[in-house]
Amino acid sequence: MDVDHEFNNFIKVWLSILASLCYCYFIASKLPKGILRLVSILPIFFLFSISPLYLSTVLPTGVTAFFITWLCSFKLLLFCFDLGPLSASHQQKSFFLFLSIACFPIKIRQFKEHPPHQSLQKPLNLEQPAPKLPLNWPTKALILALFVGLHDHTKNLHTNIVLGQYCFMLYFFLDVVLGTCNTLVRALLGIELQSPSNEPYLSTSLQDFWGKRWNLMVSSALRDTVYKPMRTALEPLGSKWAPLPAVLAAFTVSGLMHELIYFYMTRAYPTWEVTCYFVLHGACLVVEFGLKKAFRGKLRLHGAVSGALTLAFVVSTAFWLFFPPLLRNGTDTRAIQECKTFVGFVKEAFNLSEIMVKS
Repeated sequence: MDVDHEFNNFIKVWLSILASLCYCYFIASKLPKGILRLVSILPIFFLFSISPLYLSTVLPTGVTAFFITWLCSFKLLLFCFDLGPLSASHQQKSFFLFLSIACFPIKIRQFKEHPPHQSLQKPLNLEQPAPKLPLNWPTKALILALFVGLHDHTKNLHTNIVLGQYCFMLYFFLDVVLGTCNTLVRALLGIELQSPSNEPYLSTSLQDFWGKRWNLMVSSALRDTVYKPMRTALEPLGSKWAPLPAVLAAFTVSGLMHELIYFYMTRAYPTWEVTCYFVLHGACLVVEFGLKKAFRGKLRLHGAVSGALTLAFVVSTAFWLFFPPLLRNGTDTRAIQECKTFVGFVKEAFNLSEIMVKS
């Protein structure tokens, strides 16, 4: 792989993304909300869908697909109807706020509670619950680096042990990447942002894991673009059961978007395993809702037991359906090698800066 060529492509892709978002902010936003604004942004949706194809490395491709093809496109879809975080940020008349929310998977704390005249440039003094297992950004980055360094020594172990290692690496990688975005935006704009996750290893149910703890930016995007519209559309047919197909629809869309990201990273024909993973979890979550309603809290497991069962189900089904498409194409090995290359680059830059300071 030609690193310089890939870097140039990466810069070109993101410059085209920034230019597209400038168009959305300065031109498309002036059009009436609804179909007309949606039609004006359709070329942007197409551009965002093909942008990852211009990249060949696994992690930059995956991050671009996740940030832009999925989350930014969903935010722009809401923006077409004057909904969602982009509309709220646009009303604040801040282009850099609009750009940050569009490009990065971030969410401003209590965004809807700001009065129109209140500036978002001032940091919010909001109390945050202390984590039960405090792992800050540097600690997570260090643990991720250790896992990456140990990979060569564990790849000959049993497959399930390697997959267990991948579960930890995925969690730390996402939290490091999303935490970096939060840190940059917080430093530049001085706003308080929601944490990307909330200790998913402490989940006591599937509802707790998917709705309140794991990858909260995705949960928010699916809730606004899929769950709420579907639930509203089905409520006339019965408000009690309307949330159930809405939940299934949200998980199905999540599965399809993950399948698309897998295609970008592997360039292999979809096997639909990852879609099945999310559909399975959506169906099990519906069953969980039904059981909770049927027993009305009379039959409750201890938190330690329900937590262990929840994590066992999430991890075992990930072993079965989530990771195999990546392992089958060697994408996992390529991604880890890219992490090693990046760590090496950071070390070289750090050593060079030390030499310059001493000289």
